[in-house]
Amino acid sequence: MKITQITSYAVEIPLKPERRMISALGQHTVSRYVVVRIETDAGVNGVGEATVMPRWSGESVWGTKAMIDHVLAPLLVGRDPHDITGIDQLMDRATVHNWFTKSAIEMACWDIIGKEAGKPVYELLGGAVRPRAIRCRFSMGAYPPERARNRAAQLVQEGFTTIKVKVGTVPHEDVERVRIVREVIGPKLDMVIDANTGFDADTAVAVFDQIRDCNIGLFEQPTPDGDYAALAKVRAAIRPTKTMADDMAFNLIHAQECIRNNAVDVVSVYPGKNGGIRKCKEIVEYAATHEVACSMGSNLEWDIATAAMCHLVVACPNLKIEEFPGDILGPEYHEIRIVKEPLKISGPIVEVSDRPGLGVDVDWALVEKLKMPGI
Repeated sequence: MKITQITSYAVEIPLKPERRMISALGQHTVSRYVVVRIETDAGVNGVGEATVMPRWSGESVWGTKAMIDHVLAPLLVGRDPHDITGIDQLMDRATVHNWFTKSAIEMACWDIIGKEAGKPVYELLGGAVRPRAIRCRFSMGAYPPERARNRAAQLVQEGFTTIKVKVGTVPHEDVERVRIVREVIGPKLDMVIDANTGFDADTAVAVFDQIRDCNIGLFEQPTPDGDYAALAKVRAAIRPTKTMADDMAFNLIHAQECIRNNAVDVVSVYPGKNGGIRKCKEIVEYAATHEVACSMGSNLEWDIATAAMCHLVVACPNLKIEEFPGDILGPEYHEIRIVKEPLKISGPIVEVSDRPGLGVDVDWALVEKLKMPGI
């Protein structure tokens, strides 16, 4: 089997007003992503998704589409999509970083392999180690007090048992928000906080000390990208609350440095951020050898990349989502779903299909309607 064509589509979909995100990275109201279709000479096609945000990975729809169309596609046409490792190596030699861009192509290759074999991707990854229905946490934005109060109450009614609260903005406002959410959800539900690199170590510890009595189970990415010593300092200061690395853990080397510096209890992974399904699984398995758990993060993916995330969760024992629920609800944040049979999402539960490949069927006519003009 050979790849005959790779086509990319820059698409724009707004978020539902009630789910628009506010964090230390700013406000997110519209998702501009790139959808990829890979065709083969065997008539088996695959789909992928690059959930790019310039302020997150440095990638944009304009750069991603150009990178795929002019660099990666010409390089990969004629290659066997089964050779995931070889394709990864070719892409890595052609361009550094571009994590989400590469992941879109790589996950489309997994989709092809699964469709040809008649197996869901989680079977290709070693088989199911947990159910296809996955319980998630809800990531709540850094909202003003009254909105935070109302949203927290809604989430409890919807059945969420773990609430993540965005911090990393103005410290006293962060403290107030966390206290409000704990008051609303009561003492029994789990709460975690996420600063998205918004604090230095001292500020992170100072903020945490003011909410220590709020029973925070996990502090996600409190300190800046690349500063492993700062993250280690926070970890030592806030125990027994655990720390998670996300915004600074894009590849295996990053994960190794987090662990080597005793900076983390948990590493947040997902195929887009890590450059593909294979590389993501590699990080999860490495972390397991050091007894460090992993959880599934999010960039507010659509159904394609969300399906890839779910297949990994189902297949990887060290994705400890029972203890550290992930963020796998991206499609529900958006006003439009671009697949014909969307993933089943009901409150905190997302269920991936057992159909071959990624198990999603893209509505290409809808993708054409949603294409960004001029790209």
